[in-house]
Amino acid sequence: MSGDSKTMPLRQGTTFGDEAIPEIDPTTTAGLLTERLQAWKHAVGYLEEYVSAVEKVHKAHSKEYEKVLKTITPALKEGHHFDQQVGGVASFFENMRVNTQAMVNSNTETEKTLKGTVLPILERLHKEIKAKHKEVSHGAEKGAKEIEKARNATQKHIELLGQHSASFESTGGKLNPLDDPYVIKRGTLHRLNKQIIAENNHTNDLLHVQDGFQGFEAHVIQVIQEAMEAFNQVAGGQAEKTRALYADMLGAAQRIPGDFEWNGFRAREGHRLANPSDPPRSLDAVTFPNQNHSSTKPLIEGSLERKSRNKLSWGTQTAYYVVTPAKYLHEFKDDDNLQHDPKPELSIYLPDAVIEHQQQARWIF
Repeated sequence: MSGDSKTMPLRQGTTFGDEAIPEIDPTTTAGLLTERLQAWKHAVGYLEEYVSAVEKVHKAHSKEYEKVLKTITPALKEGHHFDQQVGGVASFFENMRVNTQAMVNSNTETEKTLKGTVLPILERLHKEIKAKHKEVSHGAEKGAKEIEKARNATQKHIELLGQHSASFESTGGKLNPLDDPYVIKRGTLHRLNKQIIAENNHTNDLLHVQDGFQGFEAHVIQVIQEAMEAFNQVAGGQAEKTRALYADMLGAAQRIPGDFEWNGFRAREGHRLANPSDPPRSLDAVTFPNQNHSSTKPLIEGSLERKSRNKLSWGTQTAYYVVTPAKYLHEFKDDDNLQHDPKPELSIYLPDAVIEHQQQARWIF
């Protein structure tokens, strides 16, 4: 990885490092984004409650406007997601509180129009955010489970490598073929590669979701502005003072730039978001315990051509053979650790082997 860290504030969100089993929760970014969607859903819910209350208040006397004020008096849920400076969602709600207080003595009958025009806009937006939340949380849960499964498989093989490497180091005794540290190391690389693929896929999914948030939030703010515009038109039949107060609430919503909240959110929480500049994980750059243990290094290895043992067939057969410090001769189909689990096709413990006759063979390196 390269670049000035000062220009890459999102780096800590998904950087796994060189550890085989990173100690970073793969749902960190997804959890943050789903919580943010919850914040938006509650914000729209506040507006729905507000308009519903206004609908009822306009049917009654001025004292009913106190109920309207109460719907937006509590602090926004997940309010820390919103910028507290003037010009954002938080200040928009504060603007609503101030103007609603000024409407306590106003009264008009607009219940049916509010119910038929403004509320449906907010209800549809609420459903959109809810659907988006379900989509993100479901994808995150699925990706996290796949990574956990892959990491568990890798961890078990690393522990197995440590166990049998220590046993080989301390006793030097005969091992079963599948307990050969060389074989276990190759199995570890196979599982680690599958784990890294799952991790990178999960990160790419998060980046795709994250990249769409700015546009989605701009859409949410646009719909809120449309709802507030409709709300202003309905309430415009009041006295000039009441009309001016509603227009001020509309202006507070319209002055929010589509990317204002998202940019502020990135400035505050950028270290927890996925960094699109982070390179994918590479198997060559990963290290794990006992990777270079002496028992994992072959004494000799290479492809060997030998005559077929089948009397009915002609020609030669080629396989990959390895003599390990555990005194085994292992036969593999090839030396590829990634495409399939590299289990030996044949294992011969050399101290127990008896040479009956000599076959013509040729090592290829």
